[in-house]
Amino acid sequence: MDKKTIIILLVLIAGAIMWYKFRQPRFTAGENAPDFQTTLLTGEQAKLSDLKGKYVLLQFWGSWCGPCRAENPHLLEIYKKYHAQGFEIFSIGLESNPTNWQRAIKKDGMIWKYHSADFEEFDGELARQFNIKSIPATFLLNPDGKIMGVSLDPEQIDKRLSTALTN
Repeated sequence: MDKKTIIILLVLIAGAIMWYKFRQPRFTAGENAPDFQTTLLTGEQAKLSDLKGKYVLLQFWGSWCGPCRAENPHLLEIYKKYHAQGFEIFSIGLESNPTNWQRAIKKDGMIWKYHSADFEEFDGELARQFNIKSIPATFLLNPDGKIMGVSLDPEQIDKRLSTALTN
């Protein structure tokens, strides 16, 4: 390879690494999730800290997001399996259309109470706070609000909850 080709490859690799870092959520496993307050679908005000003492899956999703919608039935199974043992899901829809968001919650059977939406999508306050650049994005929290895992697939979430709730 000539010098010019090597330089181009290095620039492309550096660009790919920067793009990957840019798209990563702000918080990682082992950190405390920041508290926030939001309005739920029911009109109630809720804070993430209201769920201290429970395992929580903080889910960023969208009614328009195919992978999010495909993941929702699996999250519903996990919710049903562990809810009685102290597990809750707190969903944040990154949306532009309130009707589509509400319709998706109903159609996907998302029976948990904690549904909020940010109608500024990725430019909204919570998406910026957590550096959400792509969805689905999830944060699994322990009862103290510490992040146990980021962007885990449903199988990993199930496994971690099974381990945590049977010990």
